[in-house]
Amino acid sequence: MIIKVPSTDKVLIQFGGFWSLLPSIIGRIFKKPVAIILHGTDCASIPNLNYGSLRKKLLKRICQISYKKASILFPVSDSLIQSKNEYNSSYSNQGIKYHFPNLNTPFLVIPNGLDETFWNRESSSIKDENKCIAVFTKSQFYLKGGDLIIELAKHFPEIKFQIVGIDDNDNLHSAPDNVAFSGRLNHIELRKAYREAQFHFQLSLFEGFGLSLCEAMLCECIPIGSSVNMIPQIIGDTGFILNQKKIDLLIDIMKKAIATTNKEDLGKKARQRIVENFNESIRRELLINCVNNMH
Repeated sequence: MIIKVPSTDKVLIQFGGFWSLLPSIIGRIFKKPVAIILHGTDCASIPNLNYGSLRKKLLKRICQISYKKASILFPVSDSLIQSKNEYNSSYSNQGIKYHFPNLNTPFLVIPNGLDETFWNRESSSIKDENKCIAVFTKSQFYLKGGDLIIELAKHFPEIKFQIVGIDDNDNLHSAPDNVAFSGRLNHIELRKAYREAQFHFQLSLFEGFGLSLCEAMLCECIPIGSSVNMIPQIIGDTGFILNQKKIDLLIDIMKKAIATTNKEDLGKKARQRIVENFNESIRRELLINCVNNMH
C-alpha cells in the first residue's frame, strides 16, 4: 500500500473500519485526496443487537481517525450523517455527527444505485396476491424485524410469508406453517422470488440504505417498511410505512395492504420510483464526477 499510494491520484475506500485506517493516513501523508463511502454499520452503534462498528471501542476510534483524515465522506443516505428514529426508543440517535460531534470532514450523499434491467418483473410473471417476502440473515433477525413478521403471520394464516436468508433449522421463533424459510438464494433465484411476491417487508430498526427493498420494488413488490433512516424516502407514496414497532399497527397496515384494489398499479409505481431515483447510472455519474473533483 505504501508503494502504491504515491503513484495514485486519489484514494477511494468502501466502508469505514480497520481497512480504512492505513489508506486514509497514508493518503494524507502523501497529500492524496481520500474519500470513504459510508454504508450504515460504519455509522451506527446498537449494542443490544450486536450491530454497528461504533459499538466497539477500538473500532470506533479507528473509524474516527479514518473519517478525520479523509478529504470527503460519501454516505449512501443523509440519515448516516445524523438521524433520530422514533420507530424504536432504544438507541434512536445514530449517525457520524451524533457519535463524532466534532468531526468536520465534508460529506456528500451519493445514494446506492441498482440495475433496473436485471431487477424487473417479466411481463409473463403473475403475482401471488397472498404472498409476502423479506430478506435477512439469522444474525439480522431482530434488526430487520423478523420477530414482527413471525408474529404478523400468526394473525394472517391465509397469507404466505417467505423469509430469504434463513434456513429452517435457523428459525429463532416458533413460526406458524404459513412462514417459509428459503435459506440463501442466488440473484436469479431471488429475482424469481420477488417476481412472485405481492408485498415486501423492510421492518428494520436501522437501515443504511435498503438494497433489498429497492430490488423488490424494481420487481414490482408493494413495499411495507419501518419509519427508519431512508426507508420512507425510498418508499414514498408507493407503499406503507410502520411508524412504531407495534404489532397492532402492523396488523392494521397489513389489512389495508391486502384490501388495496390497485395492487398492479402500485407495484408499477414502486418500480418507477426506484428507476427514477436510485438507478445505477445516476450513482455512477455522480460518483465519477465527485471523485474527479476531489482535491
